[in-house]
Amino acid sequence: MSITNPSSASGANVHFEHYCEEVGCEKWGGFGHSPSKAIPVRWWCWEHFPYKSYEQEQALRRQLEAAERDG
Repeated sequence: MSITNPSSASGANVHFEHYCEEVGCEKWGGFGHSPSKAIPVRWWCWEHFPYKSYEQEQALRRQLEAAERDG
């Protein structure tokens, strides 16, 4: 990856730190959601992301249960 020709667009080279919005959680908030462009994006870690499908939620539940059994 090269940064020889960085973008000159306004705000293109700004890095934002998004952490999970769940109170007490300090994980990286890699999953953002906003119902419209007029509302700022809110960010969550995968565990707390409230917009998972049923299948995704079940997979996460199985993963957390396995971690508890093994740990």
